[in-house]
Amino acid sequence: MNILGIETSCDETAASVVADEIGTNKLWRIRSNIVSSQVKLHAEWGGVVPELASRQHVRDICPVVKRALSEADLDWHDLSAIAVTQGPGLIGSLLVGVAFSKGLAASLGIPLIPVNHLAGHIESLFLHNGSLPLPSVVLVVSGGHTSLYLVPEPGIYRLIGRTRDDAAGEAYDKVAKLLGLSYPGGPAIDQRARDGCDDAILFPVARMTHRDRNKGPSVLSVPGFEKDGCEGRRDFSFSGLKTSVRRYVESCKYHDGENQALQDSEISDICASFQKAVVESLLNRTFEAAKLFGAQSVGISGGVAANSRLRADALSRGSETGLSVYLPTLELSTDNAAMIAAAGFRRLREGVSAPLDLNAEATLII
Repeated sequence: MNILGIETSCDETAASVVADEIGTNKLWRIRSNIVSSQVKLHAEWGGVVPELASRQHVRDICPVVKRALSEADLDWHDLSAIAVTQGPGLIGSLLVGVAFSKGLAASLGIPLIPVNHLAGHIESLFLHNGSLPLPSVVLVVSGGHTSLYLVPEPGIYRLIGRTRDDAAGEAYDKVAKLLGLSYPGGPAIDQRARDGCDDAILFPVARMTHRDRNKGPSVLSVPGFEKDGCEGRRDFSFSGLKTSVRRYVESCKYHDGENQALQDSEISDICASFQKAVVESLLNRTFEAAKLFGAQSVGISGGVAANSRLRADALSRGSETGLSVYLPTLELSTDNAAMIAAAGFRRLREGVSAPLDLNAEATLII
């Protein structure tokens, strides 16, 4: 069985063909995985411009899908289903992928499978590593999302924590812009941090100790744990850290009343200290949640999972605590369609398919 995955939630136009691997320790096999990035298009703006992103998706989607089929050495009629990101994401971008997928599924007479983008990131762990020891606590961390999920069994994702303000990747982008570094900010800060001292500046990170009174009643979806007294401690907050970096930079620039440019060594120290604060915050809450829920493993996925310090520190923390830590490859960490196809396999086996009036949902939740 071959599923074509299509991903257009933000600024990557992606298509992938994934096949099931029956009788092996792997669940699925990637036959092709094509990503057309828009980084250069949005770099001059310092972030993704939604209208530009959706227009570029329209230009790219046909050649990207054709290339995915070509590299998989398949014809249209070799496809068993189409899996597409329904949300969350930028509505204009999502609509391009959803509309294309509906037309393709209708013309081929095969099932259309709606996939949650965050479920795709979770399934990237299974796609690369095969079956994980369950239950598992999975951190999904990217430019738009920072969430913790309990995965008690395959295909079941229960939200147990999330950011109350900025996502970790968003904080990276904003701090990079503040320091005059290139977009996207994550790789730029990761690179500069290697030359800096992570103890140079003690940046504070908010530690949640109470409930968020502004969130809806259905956000946390593990029955019995809403009143465990630890709910707030599983949440994240990065807006205060971002503000702390900004104030520090301003104090350096206007030292003794003069406007001074930051030295390269100062920028490297800021990057290293900022990155240390983010990574420690992410891992502290993830491993605390793993202990609380009796997890047998920890998974980390999403674009920020490509960060070198996060990967190294997560594996180190896993060795210290005796927990297996699972990560996707760098290619499967950032937005891609192979993870969408993998999540599509899960849903198809559950009997899930969508009618042709399927619509994109920018704020879709698991």
